[in-house]
Amino acid sequence: MMEALGEGITMGLLLSVMVGPVFFTLIQNSIAFGFKYAVVLAAGILMSDFVYVLITYFGISLLTQFPNFEWYLAIFGGVILIGFGLSSFLKKTKDRPITGGLPLGKSSKSTAFFKGFGINGVNPFVLLFWISIAGLVAINDNYDRFDIGVYYLGILVTVFCFDLLKAFIAKQLQSYVTPKVMILMNKIVGVVLLLFGVRLFWHAFSLPA
Repeated sequence: MMEALGEGITMGLLLSVMVGPVFFTLIQNSIAFGFKYAVVLAAGILMSDFVYVLITYFGISLLTQFPNFEWYLAIFGGVILIGFGLSSFLKKTKDRPITGGLPLGKSSKSTAFFKGFGINGVNPFVLLFWISIAGLVAINDNYDRFDIGVYYLGILVTVFCFDLLKAFIAKQLQSYVTPKVMILMNKIVGVVLLLFGVRLFWHAFSLPA
């Protein structure tokens, strides 16, 4: 259980520090509308991730009945993670305001949940990320169903807590999140995702013929 929890927290940390639309949305809305608004926004993001967990985990569980599915899944997941890794490592960040180019508009707490759910849910990279996570789970023979639940719980809780942390220190982050810091962050995340992708490839080619 502790191994599953540790790996889940590690992957959750990776997902948390990836700089993208959700990152800028949290920072932007915390600055513009306050921490309480950002908490509701983060809850919408969490629910969106949870829906993707259900879709990808149970979808892949059904597909495991097909011959050689594990091999194809490992290759596909490896390609996704390596693609994410290369994209993150090579990404160049230009000088821009903390909003990341997203407009500051009027809003209310009643719409915060749906905004978070929508921004996270419509991003195809989020779905691809959860597909790759399901691939990592499927190839791990040491995990039973309880361990899998703990693994996913570790990811979701870690992401949610870090979303709240990002929102809470948004005004401080506005001074520290410089283009150089973001480039360094992207490169670190990129290297780790590449390693996870290589792990999936290694598993695929070590499967018995």
